[in-house]
Amino acid sequence: MSDEWNDLAARVAGHAQNFIDGLTRLAGGEGGDATLPLLLVEVAQVSLAGTQLGAAQDVILQGNVEPALSEDPDIDPLRTALAARLGPVDDYAEVFDPYKDTVVTPYRLSDDLTAVAADLIHGLRHYQAGRPLEALWWWQYSYFNTWGNHAGAALRALQALVAHTRLDVVEEGTTV
Repeated sequence: MSDEWNDLAARVAGHAQNFIDGLTRLAGGEGGDATLPLLLVEVAQVSLAGTQLGAAQDVILQGNVEPALSEDPDIDPLRTALAARLGPVDDYAEVFDPYKDTVVTPYRLSDDLTAVAADLIHGLRHYQAGRPLEALWWWQYSYFNTWGNHAGAALRALQALVAHTRLDVVEEGTTV
């Protein structure tokens, strides 16, 4: 495996671990009143890793087969904690594919964020097992197939929420 692939795998692994750690802390309440802007930062940072994967040439595994892993960890407790933390802003509307499917679809931030985490964790398990090429293959494949869309949707929703908290304020001296 080339140094370029090793470097990319190390960068993505770092972004993936940072995202999972940050998401876990925020789901546990560490963000307080800054949870939404901090989630926006987490999603934006991991999206950088996704764009690097999207710009890289296709990663092809020898034999085009992913090595088997044991079952991925259950992240439903993380999803449940995020849903509780997000409360009424968990649900939002999204267009899944603006070119092929323009129907507005109900989404949940907690589902999006944990879908991203699940795909990143799967790749991290390959990376931590000493298989950086398999990790890159998984992260790239799942970026195009699932987590890239979920991260993009979550980024748009979080940006809108943060913008609303900053822009939708009553002007001083105005009575409501």
